[in-house]
Amino acid sequence: MSAETLVSQLKRGLDAPICLTWELTYACNLQCVHCLSSSGQRDPRELSPAQAKAVIDELRDLQVFYINIGGGEPMIRRDFFDIIGHSIDNSIGVKFSTNGAYIDTDSARRLAAMDYLDIQISLDGTDAATNDAVRGVGSFDTAIAAMENLRRANFGEFKISVVVTRHNVDQLDDFKSLADSYGAQLRITRLRPAGRGADTWHELHPTSDQQIEIYRWLLAHGEKVLTGDSFFHLNALGEPLPGLNLCGAGRVVCLIDPLGDVYACPFVLHDEFRAGSVLEPGGFTKVWRESTLFTSLREPESAGACASCGSYDACQGGCMAAKFFTGLPLDGPDPECVSGHGEELLSARTSSDVASAPKPTSNHSRPVSLTRKPARA
Repeated sequence: MSAETLVSQLKRGLDAPICLTWELTYACNLQCVHCLSSSGQRDPRELSPAQAKAVIDELRDLQVFYINIGGGEPMIRRDFFDIIGHSIDNSIGVKFSTNGAYIDTDSARRLAAMDYLDIQISLDGTDAATNDAVRGVGSFDTAIAAMENLRRANFGEFKISVVVTRHNVDQLDDFKSLADSYGAQLRITRLRPAGRGADTWHELHPTSDQQIEIYRWLLAHGEKVLTGDSFFHLNALGEPLPGLNLCGAGRVVCLIDPLGDVYACPFVLHDEFRAGSVLEPGGFTKVWRESTLFTSLREPESAGACASCGSYDACQGGCMAAKFFTGLPLDGPDPECVSGHGEELLSARTSSDVASAPKPTSNHSRPVSLTRKPARA
């Protein structure tokens, strides 16, 4: 099957998601300024241990291959090991993202003893100044300590997960070297204006020149670096990057939040993209296969305002989440369109346009002032 045929098939949706993201909790010990889910405080309505295991049983019956677990900080949940153990026992692999705060010597050994488990340590700078400006004071040392504990426990290859900002683009080589030094794999993803990132995106997202720098770096290293297919908007620059060239929202990916609500995209936690709940009759299966939202997302796309651009087939109009939370039309150009069309629309917005841009539906941030600023201009 050709790549083009595969993408066409994926756009029509699958019987079960390829990549299911599940945020176990909104509780988090950090307050990262770009947090997609505005995490911080636990929501008392989060799924109980029994409900969480019931979701896993349903995913097993759907033959879901693996799940991405996140949060918040998933290891805060007291039943964390029970949940991932139940998933693995049911032949569903687990990849979980963590800031590393709870990977001490004992938990590292426990994790190393488990099969079908992958770990992503979040890090946004190769030095404390760059990382901690985004993730909080002490978070760099915490992440490094977690990596050391995993190495001493002989966990094997874990991943270092980086959100690329204008303040760490010049560290991409250093991130790769750091990952290599631990026998780890580097994963870099795009910054989205979602959650608390909606308020910081304008000062953190890479510049136009840096977008080109990221593209060239990925062409040189992309076969060895994971991206979650999050940079497909850069394909308009020329040679396509490795990975699928499409927005998979509601087609091959979706998200379950801590309350059991199902969203089309892990980056658009907004009522407009809520498809249903795992607690409703029919559970996740019915939401995935029958929800009106998912059905509409699987319909053939219109190029919209991008129809006149010769690069649409290459970039597919970019990221739905990036457009939605910056107030741009979903059938318009990506705000980081490499041809500058998105930037033109953003600069033409009035103050009322900016004020009326969609906001994340919920905010679980702790009641503190987020005053951290990037260490470098």
